[in-house]
Amino acid sequence: MYTATAIAHPNIAFIKYWGNRDETLRIPANGSISMNLGALRTRTTVTFSTDIGEDSLSLNGRRIRGAALQRVSALLDKVRDMADLLMAASVESSNNFPIGAGIASSASAFAALALAASAAAGLHLDEVALSRLARTGSGSACRSVPGGFVEWEVGNSDADSYARSLAPAEHWDLHDCIAVVNAGHKPTGSSEGHTLAASSPLQAARVADAPRRLSLCRTAILEQDISLLAEVAEQDCNLMHAVMMTSSPPLFYWEPATLAVIHAVRRWREEGSAVFYTIDAGPNVHVLCPASEVAALSEKLRRIHGVRRVLHSAPGGPARLVAPAAEKTV
Repeated sequence: MYTATAIAHPNIAFIKYWGNRDETLRIPANGSISMNLGALRTRTTVTFSTDIGEDSLSLNGRRIRGAALQRVSALLDKVRDMADLLMAASVESSNNFPIGAGIASSASAFAALALAASAAAGLHLDEVALSRLARTGSGSACRSVPGGFVEWEVGNSDADSYARSLAPAEHWDLHDCIAVVNAGHKPTGSSEGHTLAASSPLQAARVADAPRRLSLCRTAILEQDISLLAEVAEQDCNLMHAVMMTSSPPLFYWEPATLAVIHAVRRWREEGSAVFYTIDAGPNVHVLCPASEVAALSEKLRRIHGVRRVLHSAPGGPARLVAPAAEKTV
């Protein structure tokens, strides 16, 4: 029996990933930039054993079957092929934040799975190889493999589409205050949503302008320019959701409380606060600010009608092993 445990963090994208050029390999329509969220984590243990008849998946103590298990098994198959391994695996995973609610739970899940599974199989993959492997399970998972502020190089193939760190977590003490307005599973998952992107007449324009937004975002992060980051991140967010709302069929993730938070953030910035919003594929709003404003901002967010709770996080590090890799037990 071979087992390993890994922890990975979800990420919040400032320049969004939406739409694929290759659905199978999850080669994105455009590059993206994100920040890992250190306070939120997925912990995953993978065990390969001859005593296991078929792959199994447990999430927060609940047995999972169906499409989610098939998606996990598909990544495990890639690991088994690389390691020339014939054993089935049990996967036990837990999160300390809501799942399937637009807080990138699939990103941390598949980053942790890629690392734990490859280590348990006796592979020693470097960061690029791990990022590529995680990408095949969930596109944004490739960004949860490196640490800190991360850019996903769009690439042209499986070999060159991976994420790398722009700056480590300690580069900038930027905090994410997540206004949770609905912690339930969104009706249309991101994987399905990506396939609809090209049906929007706005997607081509969004993708064509992505290099400009990426350049501005890269500069804002490296120079710690929150005003520039606010401008480009909010524009990019609005562009992605405009594509969602004009796809066929349209996707409407926002709820009344989502808009209430957006309007509040814009008002607070006009009043002098260094704050901006971004929203992934879901109703919950990520509100970014310097560490000095976290306490006051969190309290203001809690007062908005419809905000159920506020999570907050500083930048996080890379995916990491927390148990001996490929540990053989008797």
